[in-house]
Amino acid sequence: MKGVTVVDHPLVQHKLTRLRDKDTSTKTFREIMREISTLLCYEATRTLALENSPVETPFETTSAPQIAGKKLVFAPILRAGEGMLEGMLSLVPSARVAHIGLYRDPTTMVAVEYYLKTPETMSERQVIVINPLLATGGTASAAVERLKEQGASDLSFVCILTCPEGIARLQGDHPGVHIWCAAIDRELDAQGFIRPGIGDAGDRLYGTR
Repeated sequence: MKGVTVVDHPLVQHKLTRLRDKDTSTKTFREIMREISTLLCYEATRTLALENSPVETPFETTSAPQIAGKKLVFAPILRAGEGMLEGMLSLVPSARVAHIGLYRDPTTMVAVEYYLKTPETMSERQVIVINPLLATGGTASAAVERLKEQGASDLSFVCILTCPEGIARLQGDHPGVHIWCAAIDRELDAQGFIRPGIGDAGDRLYGTR
């Protein structure tokens, strides 16, 4: 699917199956989400620009590649996106973090914002928006729109699961935002949940209902 990369690495797929299991404990669910997020981050940062820089090895001076260009910002959508943040920061600890609080109204399915805090000079940074699920696409689209209003122009979206409806909404509203995920599931149900899915990611992360 154009504009979407499904990370089909065996480790990612194995961990996703464990997330799907309704009997996976809250503790284990958190641990696995952190692990799978690190693996997804590894793939989503594959296109980072490199430049050669001088380095002194124990034997001689040479030139070797280092990351160049824009600095990274991870932008988790609260609250469930926080479950992915630690795993991604473990791979890129120098990344800045933008927080955006949005929830989906259960009746209207419209995204409601309650918090926004971003680093300065967002226009100079590469922003990766993170949330476990891209379901209806309304929350993701609203998050991207607000980050664009803060100056961000280089954005991508990393999630664990999505579906055709969520992809269509995000790409329709923001066609330049590439989506990285572990799987594209079958559909949304009448309540706006991905099927077969992993359930409500926030509730499973934090033991709420």
